[in-house]
Amino acid sequence: MGVLFSFCPAKEFNMKIAIIGAGFTGLSAAYELSKKGHKVTVFEKDKNPGGLAVGFKQKGWKWSLEKHYHHWFTNDKEIISLAKEIKFPVVTRRPKTSIYVNQNTYKLDSPLNVIFFPLLPIIDRFRLGFSIAVFRFNPFWKPLEKYNAVKILPKLMGKKAYEMIWEPLFINKFGRFSQNVSLAWFWARIIKRTPSLCYPKGGFLEFANSLTKKIEEKEGVFYFSTEVKKLESDNLPLITYQKENAVIETEEFDKVIVTTPIFIFFSFTPQLPEKYKNNILNLKSLGAINLVLRLKKPFFKDNTYWLSVCDKNAPVMAIVEHTNFIDKKNYNNEHLLYLGNYKERENSLFSMDANQILSLFDPYLKKINPKYSKFIIGYDLFKDPFAQPVIPVNYSKIIPKMITPLKNVYLANIEQVYPWDRGTNYAVELGKRVADKVI
Repeated sequence: MGVLFSFCPAKEFNMKIAIIGAGFTGLSAAYELSKKGHKVTVFEKDKNPGGLAVGFKQKGWKWSLEKHYHHWFTNDKEIISLAKEIKFPVVTRRPKTSIYVNQNTYKLDSPLNVIFFPLLPIIDRFRLGFSIAVFRFNPFWKPLEKYNAVKILPKLMGKKAYEMIWEPLFINKFGRFSQNVSLAWFWARIIKRTPSLCYPKGGFLEFANSLTKKIEEKEGVFYFSTEVKKLESDNLPLITYQKENAVIETEEFDKVIVTTPIFIFFSFTPQLPEKYKNNILNLKSLGAINLVLRLKKPFFKDNTYWLSVCDKNAPVMAIVEHTNFIDKKNYNNEHLLYLGNYKERENSLFSMDANQILSLFDPYLKKINPKYSKFIIGYDLFKDPFAQPVIPVNYSKIIPKMITPLKNVYLANIEQVYPWDRGTNYAVELGKRVADKVI
């Protein structure tokens, strides 16, 4: 009598997975894993989800506002597709973006505006426009990463155009690191720009909360206002954590995804090999400082949304009037202005309070709008010590790996977004990639 063997596919093993950090990388990973039936627990030190895009509300506001300015480009397909999947509405508009050069404001957001830019000779304008077009229509970034941006750009677009526009922007953004930024980073900044921009209706906090609810509907668990004290992994990862004003607890998982900045990851994993830590610590990053002014009247008289400050001596890098993009009626008819900078964490701005920073910025702001201070309702200061990785030449050779020396522990954070610049779209993409890696 023969023996009949029946083969059937093995049932997928549903894992218990922890995610440390509820920024958009952590939320994206949690969403993908929970859709596949895995048991997901998310730990977040803040009281709200969103990471660098976390929002806040003032009295009378219908919408939240991000502590650090955010928007999407119309080609940010990963996060726009995610919003569509969870049926979250998105606003699309074309705001005015400009540059500030020689104490004047100029639109430089289209080929026509480049051609009519009055501060450069006509030959330099065509050269500038051609060089930007070369980056915009070149789909290949890999050959560019071995070149230093500040050495190549003056040769491509001309010394005068570079020194007038791009050199101040590099210095204001990267400071002493500006001399070693990869040309691939610049390529990504140019190729991704779109004239129209998108924004989640209600603000990024509402979008993050909506995504959180979708994950909870699939039995995902969130621990907000919770600090991870220790992560151990001899075999199965063990997380020691403390909720706000509660006792310290410990929980075991099959896998753990860490989405925090490197220095936070290292703070709760002292057992990591020194060689691994030293290699990653060689990577440089900058912190973000944003002073948000609430005004009775507009700051810009020409309806500018985004102003890049092309002045090496300016105390502020970008001036962004959010309510020239999103209607002020959503914010109790207040005009909201970001004053933004990227600085090293040791910079004196990180030790200043809001009054001190406004006093530092005030003389420069009055060059643009002499009367702005009369219309101030209030202001809020936000700082984040890790917001902008510095991307040197050949970054692909030193980018941190997702698989860490700790067994069943994975790393997915802003330093792995490459060649693209940091942003919520690529946080979502990174979350999907690490979810696939874990599975």
